[in-house]
Formats: sequence, C-alpha cells, structure tokens
Amino acid sequence: MPTVEMTQHLYRFFPQLENRAITVPTGSVAEILCAVNEIAPGFTDYVLDEQGALRRHVNLCINDTIVIDKKTLSDRVPDDGTVYIFQALSGG
Repeated sequence: MPTVEMTQHLYRFFPQLENRAITVPTGSVAEILCAVNEIAPGFTDYVLDEQGALRRHVNLCINDTIVIDKKTLSDRVPDDGTVYIFQALSGG
C-alpha cells in the first residue's frame, strides 16, 4: 500500500494524521487524496481547489517525481510508492 507524507505545517491543521503512518489503497493521486480525506475530513478542501485541481501553493511528488497532471490528478501511485505533499514557498 502506498504511504503519504506531508510537511509539518499540514499536520498542524490535521492533527489526526500526525504521529502515524498514513497508508492508503493503490490508485491515482486523486484516489489517494480522497483516501486521506476519509481519515482527516476537510483535507482535500485544503489541498484542492473548487474544480478538484491542486491549489497553486501545493505540490505533490510520487517518490522522487513531481506530479505532472495537477488538474485531474490521474498520475498512478505504485503499491510501494510514497506521495509527498508540500506547500510551495512564495514571496520576495
């Protein structure tokens, strides 16, 4: 089963995910995020926009590869994969 890891900042908003291994069924990135949302309701509202695409300030990687499809999140996550979720830094 794939695992999901995220930056410490996100755990602050979803403490039920902290200090536990987050494992979810294999599927697309969209399915993985829905599975995390089952554990922590409201999670997808934080990382996805109203159309279900990744918000501008959120990036995802599958293992060491940045997710290409940020609109429909169709990239497949392998059974032994890790999805990393992090917020992009911006400003000047």
